[in-house]
Amino acid sequence: MLGNSVSLFGNTITLAQKAMDMLWVKQEAISDNLANVDTPGYKRKQVSFEEAFRKKLQTAGGTGGTSMRNAISGADYTVTSRDDSARVDENNVNAEVENTEMTRTWLHYYYLTYSANADVKRLQTAIKGQ
Repeated sequence: MLGNSVSLFGNTITLAQKAMDMLWVKQEAISDNLANVDTPGYKRKQVSFEEAFRKKLQTAGGTGGTSMRNAISGADYTVTSRDDSARVDENNVNAEVENTEMTRTWLHYYYLTYSANADVKRLQTAIKGQ
């Protein structure tokens, strides 16, 4: 955690950090899926956190900064797998879907990194008085 410096950015950095942590877990699951695309019986892992994260933030929305930070840090992800499969080997991984999800997750992670860096640069500019 970033300690008291978080208040300089409101909840932006805390929110970005938590979302990036969850996206990292999602990227690991996608990598596992791609690594097992030809493993008989392997069931695709799916990580979801967006909806639960959104609900926690909406619930804490009007209650203030500390409550919002608690909602952000308390948000978690779920890992699920489905048993359906159209393949003879009972594997339900589709490499095209996984590659699309990997790209989407990477872009989301990149955007959060870019956004957090922009916040820090704005603060640096303000401190320098330029």
